Amino acid sequence: MFADLNRETRMLIQQQLQLAKMELSQNARRMIPSLTMVVAGGLIAYGGLLAILAGAVLGLIAIGLAPWAAALLGGLVIAGIGYGLLRAGLSSFRPQDLTPRQTIETLKEDARWLKAQTR
Repeated sequence: MFADLNRETRMLIQQQLQLAKMELSQNARRMIPSLTMVVAGGLIAYGGLLAILAGAVLGLIAIGLAPWAAALLGGLVIAGIGYGLLRAGLSSFRPQDLTPRQTIETLKEDARWLKAQTR
């Protein structure tokens, strides 16, 4: 009886590990296209931002500001915007989206089953 229970428990654990791997890989595969677009969009936007910043610095120089002061002012403004975006992104990041919920639920069910078998 204990040998059967031991064998079934090992088999159950192996199945749960396989389910967890499968669920995590499915979650990751769903995120790849979105992450690719985010990275590509970010790189393109970064190029545009650099051009806008260069234009703003040249504009400040044209109205009489010293070149070093114009570059510093432009850099500070962009750094402030970047900091704000970084904070907003980090606060909305939800690592629980990757949690293998189905696997966790079946593990709880398995634990209840195992307790019932050992009584």
